[in-house]
Amino acid sequence: MTRWSFEPWKDLLIHAFIRRFRVDLAEAEYQAPSSFRSFNDFFTRALRQGARAISGGDALVSPVDGAISQMGDIRDGRIIQAKGIGYSLRDLVGDAVEAALFEDGRFATFYLAPHNYHRVHLPTAGRLAHMRFIPGRLFTVNPVATECVAGLFARNERIVCRFDTEGGPMIVCMVGAMFVGSMDTVWHGRVTPATPGALLEYDYRDHRDPIAFGKGAEIARFNMGSTVILLFAKGAVEWEPDLRPGSAVQMGERIGRLKVKSAK
Repeated sequence: MTRWSFEPWKDLLIHAFIRRFRVDLAEAEYQAPSSFRSFNDFFTRALRQGARAISGGDALVSPVDGAISQMGDIRDGRIIQAKGIGYSLRDLVGDAVEAALFEDGRFATFYLAPHNYHRVHLPTAGRLAHMRFIPGRLFTVNPVATECVAGLFARNERIVCRFDTEGGPMIVCMVGAMFVGSMDTVWHGRVTPATPGALLEYDYRDHRDPIAFGKGAEIARFNMGSTVILLFAKGAVEWEPDLRPGSAVQMGERIGRLKVKSAK
């Protein structure tokens, strides 16, 4: 339904959504509902050229527009979901060996509301090493749900992308939610298993043409809203001290500092 291109229907749907969620299209590449081919095209809209500045230097930047849900340390193999609620790092990434890379590291969780820009960007320059699609549920991921549904992010459908960076391994995990039946990456396109419920694994470490991105580069998009979780290894990052749960962030703004590993 969200991909229908019948003009009266999709224009009506877009107008209604803009009014209901007070969507600001000032930074979008296109502002008129008639400019979009479908509702999904509107929902995954691009920003206009130069709409955002990407913080330079050693800055780690927000991968999305949204709000900080939680951020902090990974302790005893667990990540904070909400106050008093945690979940397993291993369950989230779907692999014990990969999870071990992030033991005692740091995480940040970002919630994208319906009105937000819904493309995902890289918080620091990196080379893609691995991608895993993990099938699961499609619970809503709004703040109320994170306080009520145990292990929410480790139960929902998700794509776990691991990158090699100057600060060591980094994971960008995109978590699906209610009405999010698919997610796209710029190197793969739609990530959907041919067999429903199948786990998908893609290893890019020996790829003939390395898949690398600069800081702030677009890497993926949600075909409806959801959550992004960043994972870093022990000692790799320092978060900005004034950020806390509920802080609004925009893609490209500084959220911390990446500690570059010295060459051996």
